[in-house]
Amino acid sequence: MGLLEGKNALVFGLANDKSIAWGITQAFHREGANLGISYAGEMLERRVKPLAEKVGCQWVEECDVTKDDQIAATAEKAAQHFGKIDVLVHSIAFAGKDELSKPYYQTSRDGFKNALDISVFSFVALTNAFLPIMNPGGSIMCLTYYGSVKVAPNYNVMGVAKAALESSTRYLAFDLGPQKIRVNAISAGPIRTLAAAGVGGFRDMYKHFADAAPLRENVTIDDVGNAAVFLASDLSARITGEVLYVDSGFNTVGVQISPKEEKSE
Repeated sequence: MGLLEGKNALVFGLANDKSIAWGITQAFHREGANLGISYAGEMLERRVKPLAEKVGCQWVEECDVTKDDQIAATAEKAAQHFGKIDVLVHSIAFAGKDELSKPYYQTSRDGFKNALDISVFSFVALTNAFLPIMNPGGSIMCLTYYGSVKVAPNYNVMGVAKAALESSTRYLAFDLGPQKIRVNAISAGPIRTLAAAGVGGFRDMYKHFADAAPLRENVTIDDVGNAAVFLASDLSARITGEVLYVDSGFNTVGVQISPKEEKSE
């Protein structure tokens, strides 16, 4: 039996086969979960539905997470299809191109509001909407990045949003603890996703990452998927309010030097 056999798991934020959400979806499928997938906007439908077919997912719904009525309608559809759910994954983030290319101090008011609404409040709103159909022992998780606690050039307002997302994770974990529902975040190293393409200088950062991380390897969507399986399964039954780093150890290094400068002892 798979680690998620008999569990109903919903994944929000699938965009294409390069998405972290796709790595999570595939891992959940491998471990026996009964899947539901939600995506944002009609433009993504032609990419998402073929992926859903690959993992035998029969519940595929569009949901604009900036609209409370759509979130409520999506939760109602999930209740009708699944009855109860055990896992909820939030893999959603957005910031405008200007906010990811100009200095942070030039962030616009609307750009700030938009980034925080889509990247952070949507996590709170989804949790609130789906809580009535979450089984005790359930697991809720979101995706974050190291730019929340340290400066990542050009990440700008997304770094601020991820910091708020991680704080929200802790507050939600506190709120939902009495109901035996866990809330955690996965902080993944840089991965070549659609979202990452919008961050200025990402290619250079991606190349540098493998040299600087202790494991000397980049992170894949499969790595994140495996970590998500752990957080979704009963193996993490007493873990909540945490940020789990899947970044080859990059976050542990304080002073970085190039491999050429390293000397054996």
